Amino acid sequence: MRNCFKFFALLIMALFIVGCGDKSRGLYNLQPLAWYDHIIDDIKNADLEQADKHYTQFVSEHVASPLIEPTLLILAQAHMDESEYAQANAFLDEYIRRYGTLDKIEYATFLKIKANYDSFRQPNRNQNLMQNSIIEINNFLVQYPNTQYRPLIETMLVKFKLAEYYLNENIKDLYQRTGRDTSAEIYAQKIENSALKDANLTPPDLPWYRAFFE
Repeated sequence: MRNCFKFFALLIMALFIVGCGDKSRGLYNLQPLAWYDHIIDDIKNADLEQADKHYTQFVSEHVASPLIEPTLLILAQAHMDESEYAQANAFLDEYIRRYGTLDKIEYATFLKIKANYDSFRQPNRNQNLMQNSIIEINNFLVQYPNTQYRPLIETMLVKFKLAEYYLNENIKDLYQRTGRDTSAEIYAQKIENSALKDANLTPPDLPWYRAFFE
């Protein structure tokens, strides 16, 4: 009886391995267009993890395929649509590394800034990311003074600066309430030096980190 059980267990395992092998063989040695179609189908099915895996296989088999370029942008946008901004930026970094002409770098850098901007719609806002984004936007405007994305970029910059201003006010108030006068004075000085201090701003009803991004 025990031998019979072992036989059936081995048989089931063998069938499983054969089935997986058949499935795996169907995902190798595909033409570039076939890989591209698989990735598009994965995105349509909201399976970005599978899309990323198929992209990795695609690149390993066809490193010079012209379809890699649009695939990178599609994957970056798909991850942005799902609020997966770190992964979107990773694809955009790869896009810049592979296709780093001036125009393409400008577009990809704009998308990276937009991804960082959009990420502030989510919880767990990152103060350093906000400050770095302001720096990146200023650098972008210096590097591409005639960019077609200037209106959007400048709008993002204003909202980042507004959010930073109210963040500094919140931090200053917190330090004052907890008796940390030296730290409070540092943030009071930041507020005093801000170009927004005389702008007659209306405090937001939402918390500072949500008000300007929703």
